[in-house]
Amino acid sequence: MRRANCRRKTHHFVLYPKGEAVMAGKDASSAHVRKLNRSVFVPSWKSIHRLAIYCLLTTLLGVPMAFAQSKPPAGLPTTTAGPDPVPIAGKATMPIMAVVNGEEILRENLAQECLRRYGEEVLENLINRQVIALACQARNVVITEQDLDAEIRNVAERFGLTVDRWLAVLQSERNVDPMQYRTDIIWPTLALRRLASTQVTVSDEEFRQAFESEYGPRIKARLIAVSSREKADRLRQMAQNDPESFPQLAKDHSEDRATASVYGVIPPIRMHVGDANIEQIAFSLKEGEVSPVIPVGNQYLILLCEQHIARTFVSAENMPTIEKQLREQVLDHKMRVEAASLFQDLQSNSQIVKILGDAELQKRHPGLAAIVNGRQISIAQLAEQCVVRHGGEVLDGEINRRILQQELRRKNQAVEERDIDLEVARAADSYGYLKPDGRPDIEAWLNDVTQGDPSTIELYVRDAVWPSVALKKLVGERVQVTSEDMQRGFESNYGERVEVLAMVLGNHRQAQSVWEMARNNPTDQFFGELAHQYSIEPTSRSNFGKVPPIRKHGGQPVVEREAFKLKPGELSGIIAIGDQFVILRCLGRTQPVVTDFDLVKDELHKELHEKKLRVAMAQEFDRLRESAQIDNFLAGTSQLGSRGRATATQAGHVQPAGQRAPVVRR
Repeated sequence: MRRANCRRKTHHFVLYPKGEAVMAGKDASSAHVRKLNRSVFVPSWKSIHRLAIYCLLTTLLGVPMAFAQSKPPAGLPTTTAGPDPVPIAGKATMPIMAVVNGEEILRENLAQECLRRYGEEVLENLINRQVIALACQARNVVITEQDLDAEIRNVAERFGLTVDRWLAVLQSERNVDPMQYRTDIIWPTLALRRLASTQVTVSDEEFRQAFESEYGPRIKARLIAVSSREKADRLRQMAQNDPESFPQLAKDHSEDRATASVYGVIPPIRMHVGDANIEQIAFSLKEGEVSPVIPVGNQYLILLCEQHIARTFVSAENMPTIEKQLREQVLDHKMRVEAASLFQDLQSNSQIVKILGDAELQKRHPGLAAIVNGRQISIAQLAEQCVVRHGGEVLDGEINRRILQQELRRKNQAVEERDIDLEVARAADSYGYLKPDGRPDIEAWLNDVTQGDPSTIELYVRDAVWPSVALKKLVGERVQVTSEDMQRGFESNYGERVEVLAMVLGNHRQAQSVWEMARNNPTDQFFGELAHQYSIEPTSRSNFGKVPPIRKHGGQPVVEREAFKLKPGELSGIIAIGDQFVILRCLGRTQPVVTDFDLVKDELHKELHEKKLRVAMAQEFDRLRESAQIDNFLAGTSQLGSRGRATATQAGHVQPAGQRAPVVRR
C-alpha cells in the first residue's frame, strides 16, 4: 500500500464516532457523511466538530475565520520570549484513563491517539489563539471571566435559551463542551471585537439607512427565477400580458424551489438590505406591474409588484430608544466584519513556523509543534490539549479496540497484514474499483478514499479496516445465506413493485376525513392534491403523493401487504404505523427487473452475505461491549458488564439495510 491521506470513503466496521461501532458506506465524500449499510446516513464525527466550530465563529464574527498557515520566515527566533499569553495545560497527573476487563489504558497512549487524529486541527486553533493573545498583550486588551460570562449569556439569550440549556445544546448537538466553547470560541470572539472596537464608529448615514431598512416602506412582491435569458424573456412577456397568471407561472416555471412551491411569494423587499439594483427596480414598480428581466449572477429574475407597504410610524417618544438599538446593531455588524479583517491582518503579519508534520523542521526543532512570534508550542502541550478537547471520544474508540483485541486473544486469533490487504481489496471490489482484467484496483480505491482528508493511510487501516477484519474473524462462519434469504432477496431486488400515490396523516380523525374525501372523488389528481395539502411526510407532500414503488421485504410488512392487495385505481384502508396513518392509491405494477434467477444468484448471494455479515458484526460488537467490565475514569463511568447492571453509555446498534419504507417510519 502506498502512503496517502485518508479517510473519505470507507466500507468497513469503524470504531468512531464517540465509540459507536458503525458500518461506513461508500459515499462518505464531499458531503462529509458516512453511509450505513447503503441506506442510513450519519455525519462524520470530525466533520461535525469542525463544522460546529466554523458555524459558531461565523455566527459570532459574521465572517469566516481563516486558519493559520505555516510560513517559516528567515531569522525567526526559536526561544520562548516571556510568559505564554495563552496558558496551555501541562501534563495531567491522572496516568490511567480507563481499565477494560482488567487492562489499563494509559494517558500517554490516549494522548498519542488524540494527537494522531486531532493534532493538526488543535494546533491550528492554538496558533490562532496565540496570535490573538499576543495582539491583546501588545494593546493592553484584557478579557475577564466576567466578560466571558456576559457574552455567553448574551448569545444564549439571542437564541431564547438559558445559559445552561444553551451549553447543553452545544454539548449534545455540536459536540462542543462548555470549556472548549468558552476558550476556543467566545474568548477569541470577544478579544477580536475589543481589538477592533477602537476602529469602528457608526455614521449618521449608516443610522439613516438602518432606520429605512427596519421601518421604511416595503414592497410586497412575487418572484420568478430562471437560468435562461430566453426563457426569462418568454415568461416575462406572458406575465406582462396577464399579470394575474404570475403566481401560476412562478409555480410551474421558476427554478427557485423555495419560492416556486408558494407561487413565487417572497418576503417584502426592504431598502438597503440586498442587491441595490433589485431594490431600485422593485420600488420603481407600480402595483400590478411586472418588472423587466433582472440579471443577477447566472440567473434572471422577474418581479411582480403586488403592494406598496407604507413606512411604519415611529413616535418622537420612542425614537431615542430605537435609535440607540439600531446604532448598536450597526456597530455590532461592523465590529464583526472588522474583527474578521483584523484577524486576517494579524495572521499575515505574524511569524509562524508550523513544525508538526514537517519532517525537516521536526529534526531542527525536536519536541516542538509550532513557534508563533518566537513563542513555542511543544508536542507535549499539543498532545495534552488534544486530550482535553477530544479525549472522551478517542478514549471510547480505544476502549472498543481493546475489547476486540482481548476477544481475539481469547480465541487465539490475530489480524495479519494479509487480512488487511484482502479487506481493502474487498472494499475496492465492492464499489467497482476494478482494473481492465477484473481485479480490484486498490491504488485507485485508496486514491479516491483518501482525497481531501488529512488523516493517513495508517489511520484508515487502524480505525476502519482493522476492526472490520477483527469482527469478521470473531463472527467466523456463523453467517449463512439460506434458500429463503435468496428467494426473499430476489423478490425484493428484482421482483415486481407496486406503484402508488401515498399520504401520511398525523391523527386518526384527520385520516378518516381525508380517506372519505379520497373515496368520494376517486381520481389520481384529486388524491395528489389531498396529499399535497394534508400529508405530514415531506416527499409525498411536495410530490403530490408520488413516492418510490413499494417492493416486497423492504422493511414495512404492514404497508407491503396492503399495497400488494390493491388493484389499479383502488384505495387502501387506513394503515396504522405507530402514531401515524398511511393511505395508498394504487397506480399499477412494475415489470420484474430480472426473471431468470440464475442470472443474478451469484451477485445476490454475495450482496446478502455481506449484509448479513455486517448485521452479525454489529451484534457481536454490541455483545462484547455490553458484557465488558469498563471503568472510564475520564468520563467518570463504570460498567459491570455481564455481572451487573451497566451504568455507562452503550454503543449504538446498527440497523440492517432496508429497514425504512419509502413513505412512513415504523
